[in-house]
Amino acid sequence: MWKLLKTEWLKIYRYPAFWLLLAICLITYPGINYICYNIYLDITQRQSMTGQIVSLLLGNPFSFPEVWQTSAYLSSMFVIIPALLIIMLISNEYVYRTSRQNIIDGWSRYDFLLAKAIDVALITFIVTILYAIVALVVGIVHTDSQPAVDPAIPLPDMNSTEGSGSSGSIYFEKIHYIGLFALQTFSQLSLAFLLGMLVRKAFVAMGIFLFYALIAEPLSVGLLKYKFNNDIGKYFPMEVSDRIVPPPAFMSKLDEAGYQASLDAVPMHVGLTIVLIGITWMLTTIIYKKRDL
Repeated sequence: MWKLLKTEWLKIYRYPAFWLLLAICLITYPGINYICYNIYLDITQRQSMTGQIVSLLLGNPFSFPEVWQTSAYLSSMFVIIPALLIIMLISNEYVYRTSRQNIIDGWSRYDFLLAKAIDVALITFIVTILYAIVALVVGIVHTDSQPAVDPAIPLPDMNSTEGSGSSGSIYFEKIHYIGLFALQTFSQLSLAFLLGMLVRKAFVAMGIFLFYALIAEPLSVGLLKYKFNNDIGKYFPMEVSDRIVPPPAFMSKLDEAGYQASLDAVPMHVGLTIVLIGITWMLTTIIYKKRDL
């Protein structure tokens, strides 16, 4: 295992695209949080009844503990970036015939697949650490920066932490979103890996992945839900894992019932995501085992 990990790390860290895409993540993760926080402030700091109502309903989604969910959701929008890296890594194995060379050097096919799974897990770990750092910093900066609100407006807070214990406990109350973010990322990177292995050509595979992830699946899910009132789209490959990190309250159009329903559906989608990961790697193993090198 250690030898495989060392070999794969040598491949990754010498690959310029790895550092480029990592730099993009370093920019986009805090960037999207900053942009959305300013939009939130623009709404809640308005000297109007609407701004006061929105502020009371939503609280501060960028303070603890809500920031773990908010940042996870916003950061998950950019899972495509590490997914493209995974596609390039597996495509390079065929372009430069390193896959064949590994087998000649004594690796079994299962060793090679295990090494690639380590790649996916390693990049998932790095991306998750980046998200966790961003969420931690954003939460620390904004936890004490609640917008001024007129206390005379008696509206409930969808993100209320009343009764959750001491103030210190709010920092860890929703920290489980780190695990949910990691599971979501690993699932979608696994799908990218399967696609890259099937197509082999990096630009073709990336084009297919981008089209499916950004256009085909979202459009299909939306049409089925709003045109035909059918939510079967929740079982689509990307959507399954997307729903384990639901949108934060301030992005739920003040629909408290819908927001709660999305939270209640998380355990089911966690199970479906785990099943999907198993199916993805089972298909990967079957295909690679039968394919000529």
